[in-house]
Amino acid sequence: MIATIVNCIAVLIGSAIGLLLHKNMSPKIKDVVYIGAGLISLTIGMQMSFESQRIVYLALSVILGGMIGTTLNIEGGIMNFGSWLQRTFAKSSSSSSTFAQGFLDASVLFCVGALAIVGSIKAGAEGEYDLILMKSVLDGFMAIMFSAAMGIGVMFSVITILVYQGGLTLLGGVIGPLIGELGLSEISGTGGVLILMIGLNLLKLKEIKTGNFLPALLIVLVFTSLDPVVVPWLQSLSF
Repeated sequence: MIATIVNCIAVLIGSAIGLLLHKNMSPKIKDVVYIGAGLISLTIGMQMSFESQRIVYLALSVILGGMIGTTLNIEGGIMNFGSWLQRTFAKSSSSSSTFAQGFLDASVLFCVGALAIVGSIKAGAEGEYDLILMKSVLDGFMAIMFSAAMGIGVMFSVITILVYQGGLTLLGGVIGPLIGELGLSEISGTGGVLILMIGLNLLKLKEIKTGNFLPALLIVLVFTSLDPVVVPWLQSLSF
């Protein structure tokens, strides 16, 4: 858990720096920061999505996950939770919708990557903290940019990091063998698609409810767990 706590501290420090910038920015400069954050999100998302080794699994997971998430209105639930955090802990901050969106986008950005999963598993199972510490540095810099654009909601993403990464760390020895290398690559690829959605939203190119696609991260694990059965079956159909 030590590495996860360091990660949370890095995000808190980065968010604090970003908030200082946020308060003194003109609307034009804020637009520039949004564009920068959006472009970086697109870059990170594309890099991660290319890690997928089973494009069919990725496509089906994103589509099915989006359908399930939309039916359950997952994003609405996350936004409501973000609004509750804003009303409870940050009453004088930005609007409720901006706070919740910052909380959601930062939570997704900091938690869906391979570094979060592999680093947490290694920290829990092997006591190796290098990956999480490296992720902490990257997250700190991204927190500066995101909080400068979206406000204090980004800072509260440490709750998600603490619960998500902390849980993976505590269960690292059990989860690691179950996910496997293919599972890690497909989670990373699917997570990359979610980060691409964040980038499109920040650039105002398309309004996508990213939270509704979160079930894709679980669905892709179902496909990878079936891979040893599916691939031989498909090969048997070829002539």
